[in-house]
Amino acid sequence: MAKVIIIDDEPLARSIVKEYLAKHPQLELLAECGDGFEGVKSIQQHQPDLIFLDIQMPKINGFEMLELIEQPPNVIFTTAFDEYAIKAFEAHAIDYLLKPFNQERFDKAVTKWQEQQQSHVPAKTEELLETAAQSPAQNQRVVVKNGSKIKIIPVHDIYFMEAADDYVKIHTHEGYFLKNKTMSHFEQALDEQQFVRSHRSYIVNVQQITRIDPYEKDNHIAILKSGMRVPVSRGGYGKLKAVLGL
Repeated sequence: MAKVIIIDDEPLARSIVKEYLAKHPQLELLAECGDGFEGVKSIQQHQPDLIFLDIQMPKINGFEMLELIEQPPNVIFTTAFDEYAIKAFEAHAIDYLLKPFNQERFDKAVTKWQEQQQSHVPAKTEELLETAAQSPAQNQRVVVKNGSKIKIIPVHDIYFMEAADDYVKIHTHEGYFLKNKTMSHFEQALDEQQFVRSHRSYIVNVQQITRIDPYEKDNHIAILKSGMRVPVSRGGYGKLKAVLGL
């Protein structure tokens, strides 16, 4: 029997999925969650095989929730129409159910998931999140786990980012937070007029720069309002000059 969790902030939407699930005795509903925070905890606790997930939720949205889970489960999205989300779904999702949907459409999605399980097709959740991250709605903030807590960082609060093995250190006035993403991910996702890859290991918020000083050889150092110093390579200096109009 496969374990299932429903994550949606609308009680009516959850009850509809629950009703449709009743026609599938091979699927066991373990929990219903009203927001992404609950969803993260519930997934960690129950380790479900499949989740039905809404995208537009308060606090953190469905994509942000998935980013906080190290090994996300298989997902069938239940959502109102959203252009960028549809683009991500069509490329990588098992299936997505546009609200309102009926029993027949729901059954099709479940069958599709079961067929993928039987043919051992791997879930493409990581690729889906990468595609979704390119949308304007996804690049205004970064959601991280800080111990057992979830922290939402508006991008304008970010001083700079620093590569740290498989993680990226996000430096803010509150210190730094780790995000399990690559520098390339943030370079593509963030506004290139605000965040510049100043060095192979650094991305800097240009609004935080007070001056750029020469350093040894062809390198420079960006001095931030906070007093922090960010390395600038020769290539990075060229990018910064272009963005800053120097």
